[in-house]
Amino acid sequence: MKLPRRRFLHLVAGAAALPAMSRIAAAQTYPARPVRIVVGTAAGSPQDVLSRLMGHWLSERLGQPFVIDNRVGAATNIATEAVVRAPADGYTLLSVGSSVAINATLYEKLSFNFIRDIAPVASFVHQAQMVVAHPSIPARTIPELIAHAKANPGKLNFASSGIGTGNHMAGELFKMLAGVDIVHVPYRGAGPAATDLLAGQVQVMFVSPVVTIEHINTGKLRLLAVTTATRSETLPDIRAVAEFVPGYESTAWFGICAPRNTPAEIVDKLNKDINAGLADPKTRARFADLGGGVVASSPAEFGKLIAEETDKWGKVIRAANIKAE
Repeated sequence: MKLPRRRFLHLVAGAAALPAMSRIAAAQTYPARPVRIVVGTAAGSPQDVLSRLMGHWLSERLGQPFVIDNRVGAATNIATEAVVRAPADGYTLLSVGSSVAINATLYEKLSFNFIRDIAPVASFVHQAQMVVAHPSIPARTIPELIAHAKANPGKLNFASSGIGTGNHMAGELFKMLAGVDIVHVPYRGAGPAATDLLAGQVQVMFVSPVVTIEHINTGKLRLLAVTTATRSETLPDIRAVAEFVPGYESTAWFGICAPRNTPAEIVDKLNKDINAGLADPKTRARFADLGGGVVASSPAEFGKLIAEETDKWGKVIRAANIKAE
């Protein structure tokens, strides 16, 4: 039986519209069940705490649990791989931080390409690190720290929470741009590094405010500067390293991503809901209490940040010849 041409064209048009209609319908009903946010750091870490805060907002707004799943190991690569292999349906999301931009160059053999295999959804916080010194060294400002380091090449140490971590990269970038010879001392975590800094075993650390703010307030450590390009909105009286070292910036950032090929309608919905949380005064204040500056973005803007940070830290890693542990 032959179909009339007009009837045939209607059927073809209807069939072509079905995938788009089904995607729109899926986005309208999303989420219909609990959503898993995979976090590559341990419970209680800054990334974990920030992710739980955003997950709580999304749970209340969307009426389904957003459950945190900590997959710790390999500098967050285990968590990333788990999400890369997950169904691209919006029910498995990835909490990301600056480590993903560092890992792309630090690890020579990864089973994934982050920029290719992961879809950016939204950023939510940019967090300044602090340049903190033990009071035993005669430096109260960044110029004084640089002068002391140049007068004592190879004698000043800076601690980090491990090779390839954000605070390690912050220190290496400082060495490159300030032209100083400071020795890196890696630890297994920010806690042990901060303990030795307090004891004077190491002299300097580039570190999250959460780790050292109490010791700064009691005078046990000295705050020299913040690592953002300009002064932090949460610490407006503290000068930025870039005021003395042009071009310096090392900011910890956090956000949410999804597997590649997650429907654009779902990505856009999540982006809209996350940005609504960042605009909510109560949620915004809680992020600020954790030392984070709220930064809303579109998926494209977040993807651009990830690409730029990957390129930036790749150059630092290659120049300093840093190898993964």
